[in-house]
Amino acid sequence: MKEIRKASSILLCLAVSASLLAACGSSKGGEAATSGTDGSSKAEGVKKEGFPIVDKPLTLKIMSQDAGKADWGKMPVMQEMEKLTGIHMEYQLTPIDSFATKKNLIFASGDMPDIFYAADLKPAEQVTYGSQGVLIPLEKYIDEGYAPNIKKILDEHPDVRKSFTTPDGHMYALPFIDTGAVWYRSPMWYNGKFLKALNIKELPKTTEELYTFLKRVKEEDPNGNGKKDEIPLTSVKLDDLRMYFFGFWGMYGERIYADKDGKVHYAPQEEGYKGYLTFLNRFWKEDLLDHETFSQTPEQKKAKGQSNKIALFNDYYPYFTLGGEPGEDNPLMTPVSSEIPGTPVYGKHPGMSANGTFAISSKNPAPEATMRWIDYTYSYEGSTLFNQGPEGLLWKYKDKENHVKEWLPVPGGGDREEYRGTITPNFGILTPGISDPEVSKGLRSSFDDWIDKENAEKLVPIGKSPFPNVYLTNEEQTEASALSSDLDTYVQQMEAKFVTGQEPLSNWDNYIAQVKKMGSDRIVELYQGAYDRWNTNK
Repeated sequence: MKEIRKASSILLCLAVSASLLAACGSSKGGEAATSGTDGSSKAEGVKKEGFPIVDKPLTLKIMSQDAGKADWGKMPVMQEMEKLTGIHMEYQLTPIDSFATKKNLIFASGDMPDIFYAADLKPAEQVTYGSQGVLIPLEKYIDEGYAPNIKKILDEHPDVRKSFTTPDGHMYALPFIDTGAVWYRSPMWYNGKFLKALNIKELPKTTEELYTFLKRVKEEDPNGNGKKDEIPLTSVKLDDLRMYFFGFWGMYGERIYADKDGKVHYAPQEEGYKGYLTFLNRFWKEDLLDHETFSQTPEQKKAKGQSNKIALFNDYYPYFTLGGEPGEDNPLMTPVSSEIPGTPVYGKHPGMSANGTFAISSKNPAPEATMRWIDYTYSYEGSTLFNQGPEGLLWKYKDKENHVKEWLPVPGGGDREEYRGTITPNFGILTPGISDPEVSKGLRSSFDDWIDKENAEKLVPIGKSPFPNVYLTNEEQTEASALSSDLDTYVQQMEAKFVTGQEPLSNWDNYIAQVKKMGSDRIVELYQGAYDRWNTNK
C-alpha cells in the first residue's frame, strides 16, 4: 500500500506557475455581491484581493476521502490555509476504500457538505446531481473573476474547459490537470538483470521478438539459481498490462477509444482484440504468462519480483516490484508492433483527471469565498504548500526568485514520503490542482530525469489520448449504463476464458455476435455522438 500511495503522490507533486490572488465576493444563492472601492465585497465582506479572504471567520464543511495518515485539522498545511484565508474547515472524512459508498449515501440522504474535495465525481454524477441542483455551476465564479488562476489555465487549455462542461453548458466539478502527463496507467518494465544475463543489447520491437525473448527467459535460467523458476510475464487479472498491450494491436483504450480520425471504437469487438487474445493464449499455452495471473494479488506479484523471478511486469516504477532503490537498470518497455499496420500505438494520459476532484454543493453559504479558497491550490504558491508543505519542514528555498528548492532532512528521520502524508492531505488521493515542473525545481533526482527521457523516446512519439472526458445526457447515460452492466461482465469473463483456453478462439465469431447482441454497437453510437459534441464545442 505504501508504494501505491507513493505513486499517486508523485503524480501530485508538481504544480502550476500562475498568478496568485483571486477576488471573490460572497452572497447567498450564488449571486455575486457588489464590490466596494476598497476591493472588498460590500454585502459579505469577502476581499477580492489579498488575504485573509473573509473579514469575519467563516466555517465550511468539507467532505473527502482520507489516506488515514493524520488528523487533517492538525496538518500544518490545513492550519496554514486557515491562518491565510480566515476559513475554518470542519472535516467529514472517509477511508479511501469506503469513500465511494459513503459518497453515494450522502447524495441519497441529501445531508450535503459544503465542499466535495478529492471527491472522484464521475461524469454521470456531475450530470445527475448538477441537473438536480445538488451541485452548483462553477463557471460563473471562474469567469467573473473569483478564480483567476483556474480561469488562466482554462483559457490556455480550452480542452480542459470543454472536457468538464456538461451537456447543459455548466461546469459542476474541477479536475486535476497535468497537461504534460504521459502514463494513463502505470507502464511495463523489463528486469535489467535478466537482460544482462541473456546479453540482450536491443529491446524487442515486434511481437515475435518479444515472444523469442520471453521464451529465452523460460529456458535459459537468467536468474542463475539453477532452477526453471523464472516467470517471463506476470499480471494481476490482466488489468495492469491490458492498456499497454492493446497498443501493440492498434487500440488506444481498454474499452471506448477514438482513433486518429475521430472514429469511436469499442475495443473488445475490434479485430486487434482478437490478436491480443491470440497472443496471450499462446503465452499461456507455453507457460510464458504467469498461470497465477487470474488468482494472485498485487502483493503476491511483488513478492515474485523481489525474489528475482519476473522478466516483464507492470508497476508505477520498476523498484516497486523488484525492490531496491530507484535506478536506471530496468528499462521501460518499448511498445512492440504486430501484424496490424500502423502499430504500435500508445494510449497516453489525456492531461486531466477523468473524474471531478472538487465541487460545491447547493448547501454552501459562501460559494465565492469557496472558489477563492480552491483557486489558491491552482497557483504556484498554493500547489507548493499542498504538495510539499510549508517551507522549513521538508524543504527550503535555495533560490526563491527562480523557485529553486532543496530538501531538508526529515524531522525525526524516517521516510520523507511517509512524513509528507502527515502534513498535507495531498497523499494517496487525487486532489484538485495542476501539475507543473516549476514546483519541483531543485528537488528532482536523476531518476526523475531518466523517466522523462524514457517516456520521450518510447511513448510520446506514438501516443494519443484514448478518449476525451465527454458527457452523456441523463437519458444516454441511463441507456449506456444499462447496456454496459451485463456487457462488461461478459467481456471480462470471456477474456479470461480465451486467454486460458477454456474457450477456443475458433469461437470468436460467436463471441462477436453475442457482444453485438448485448448492445456494443449502440454503445459506440452513444459515445460517438458525445465525442462529436465535444469535438465541435470549441
